[in-house]
Amino acid sequence: MIKTLIASAALCVAAAAFAEAPGTVDEWSAMPAHAWTDPTHRMLLDATRACKRIVAVGEHGLVLLSDDDGNTYRQARQVPVSATLSAVTFSDAQHGWAVGQWGVILATSDGGETWSRQRMDSSVDQPLFSVVFTSPQDGIAVGLWSLMLTTHDGGKTWAKATLPKPPGGGKADRNLYHIFSDHHGSLYMVSEQGTVLKSTHDGADWTYLATGGKGSLWAGVALPDGRIVVGGLLGSMYESRDGGATWSPVSSGTKSSITDLVAVGDRLVGVGLDGLVLNQRAAGSAPEVSQRADRATLTAVLPSAFGAPILFSQDGVLRAH
Repeated sequence: MIKTLIASAALCVAAAAFAEAPGTVDEWSAMPAHAWTDPTHRMLLDATRACKRIVAVGEHGLVLLSDDDGNTYRQARQVPVSATLSAVTFSDAQHGWAVGQWGVILATSDGGETWSRQRMDSSVDQPLFSVVFTSPQDGIAVGLWSLMLTTHDGGKTWAKATLPKPPGGGKADRNLYHIFSDHHGSLYMVSEQGTVLKSTHDGADWTYLATGGKGSLWAGVALPDGRIVVGGLLGSMYESRDGGATWSPVSSGTKSSITDLVAVGDRLVGVGLDGLVLNQRAAGSAPEVSQRADRATLTAVLPSAFGAPILFSQDGVLRAH
């Protein structure tokens, strides 16, 4: 089933699994990840690099590792939870963190081979959608209903942080879909209603930035040329060349929703629903848009060592056409 909100896929899949599983929420969520016969065909929601190694995460605690630039994959040896994992990041080749359903946070110190649980709250299924570390000690994880957790000791302890109320009043209860940093130490979060949040003090304070859009933003990236580009619902894209102070719409050439954006050198590469793959070769140029014949729900993209896109999807790892 095509997800209208791919960042929330963890909720749908995990809820269905729990409905069929015996025992309590605590018992089910704390089960170790299942060992799949062919894990490359399971749902994957995010991927990153731990130096040269590719690490991808997805349904029921799945963690995939590749040491040959995405040609072959194997499942991590030890993952202590069956919660669906929605995002992963590494601060170096060895130290990484993954987040997901039940607000789970996992950590690894051996490049993703084995993982330990740093946090889980099975009393409420408030998933985490994204995580970033600005140093091996300082990290932020964000998710549903403005859930924000911070650590300053490498994840040994995590504390909830409270966002300021948005302009015009109301609760700070927007879903926070993706957090990322630029090349000057600032942090950005994309959220609902075309809103980007920015912090220039390592997440200690946040400012709401209006892109001019009204739909949810699911992806964002800082490019080497200084641009901040965000994208999301129905192919909406916006860019800022002044650190988020002002935003301009980018004609993406598609109505398919964008789920991930990455920098490949000076190029911008994105993927999305309906098999969307887009490629902007230079600032100001029109993105080249293609659509896979299988209309796969693409969730993440990484460049290979040769710059070709490695695609991750609801159906697992896909080869670029």
